Amino acid sequence: MSKDEGTVVSDLINFLNASPTTFHAAAEAKKQLQAVGYEQISEKEVWELKAGHKYFLTRDHSTIVAFAVGKRYVAGNGFHIIGAHTDSPCLKLKPVSKVVKGGILEVGVQTYGGGLWYTWFDRDLTVAGRVILKRENAGSVSYSHRLVRIEEPIMRVPTLAIHLDRGVNDGFKVNTQTHLVPILATSLKAEVNKVSSENGSVESGKQNDGRKENDKTGSSNAKHHPILLQLLASKLECEPDDICDFELQASDTQPSINSRKITTPFSPVRVSDSGRFRFRFRLP
Repeated sequence: MSKDEGTVVSDLINFLNASPTTFHAAAEAKKQLQAVGYEQISEKEVWELKAGHKYFLTRDHSTIVAFAVGKRYVAGNGFHIIGAHTDSPCLKLKPVSKVVKGGILEVGVQTYGGGLWYTWFDRDLTVAGRVILKRENAGSVSYSHRLVRIEEPIMRVPTLAIHLDRGVNDGFKVNTQTHLVPILATSLKAEVNKVSSENGSVESGKQNDGRKENDKTGSSNAKHHPILLQLLASKLECEPDDICDFELQASDTQPSINSRKITTPFSPVRVSDSGRFRFRFRLP
C-alpha cells in the first residue's frame, strides 16, 4: 500500500469513527469542508456566489450539499453531481423505548433499512444521535440541538446459550420484534435501582412497556428508562428534565481499525457504496 493509499484509508477510518449516525456524519463532513476553505451558506438567504469559491449547506442536520464554482465557470455550462447517503441500516430507539420484562430492563428499538440483523447480536452497544434540549430563562423557553454519543458500552442484544437452543446451528431466522431487543448492561443495574422517576418512585422490575405510564404523565421518564436519561444528561452536562426529545440509535462501541497485520481495514460500521451516483448535466 502506497503512502497516498494509506492516507486515504486512514482518513476513511477516522471519518467512520467520528460518524456513528447520519447527524454525526453531516457534522464531521461540515468540519472537514470548512478546514479546506468551504463557506457555509443558508437556503434562507439569497446566494451571491463567486467564481473560484467553494460552498456548502446543510438541511435538518443530516444532509449536506457541497459544491465548488470553477474559476472559469460560465452560467449555463454543464456541471457534475456526485451523491451518497449518510445513513445506514441500524436499530433506532422507539418513541417509547422503556420496556421492563421479568425484571430485565429492555430498550425498545425498531429496524431501519435492510440490515444484516444477525450481526448485531452479542456486541457491546451504546447509543448515539441527537437530543433536543429545553432551556427556561426569565420566563422564556428556548430549544437547542445537541449531538451525543456515549462511548462506554451500555446495551447488548444477547443470544441464548447453546443448551437452551440446540437447533440454532440448523438455522436461525431473526425475528426483529422479539430477538432484536437490547437490554441495559448488567453493570448499570445497581445504578438503575437508585434512579428515581419523576413522580418519586424508583424504577422497578415490574412488567411495563411504558405506554400506560406515558399516557398519564407525558414525561420523558415515562417514555424512556430514567437511567438512560441520566446517562444522556451526564454526557450533555444538563439535567434529565432538560431533555425534551431525542433521535437515537444503537451504535457499536468497537472502533474501525486499520493495521498492517490485517489484509483489509475493518469497520463495524456498515459501509455501502450502493447509494453513490454520478451524473453530468449540461444545461440547454
